[in-house]
Amino acid sequence: MPSPSAYSLKDTYLDLRDDGSVDEIALTPEFWPDLMSGKREIAGRLVMTSRIAEDMTHWEMHPAGDEVLLLLSGAVTVVLDNPAGVERYALSAGEAFTVPRGCWHRIEVRASGDLVFMTAGAGTEHKPIDPNT
Repeated sequence: MPSPSAYSLKDTYLDLRDDGSVDEIALTPEFWPDLMSGKREIAGRLVMTSRIAEDMTHWEMHPAGDEVLLLLSGAVTVVLDNPAGVERYALSAGEAFTVPRGCWHRIEVRASGDLVFMTAGAGTEHKPIDPNT
């Protein structure tokens, strides 16, 4: 069990495990490369905050579960790529959005801000944005 202390979700990520425990993960330069390569695994849900100032340059999809996005400040558009077509949902500060499991999605920034991600990250996939669509 972590010892009680205050921390920023910008540099200490959380792994909310299925057994109810929480693993505090220090954000290091190796974190993202290790996660993307499979060297690091998240046992539950990854919870983190990130400053979002630019549109995502790729699509992502989470097959292990829904993703909850909580916009703390700024304004974004969540873009979903569904079989029926692309859908856009505008979020303002204080609003949340649930991205369904298995749905390709990305974020477009209308005003820079801070976004909390709560992601069932196991098996996450990425693909490039097709500039022709």
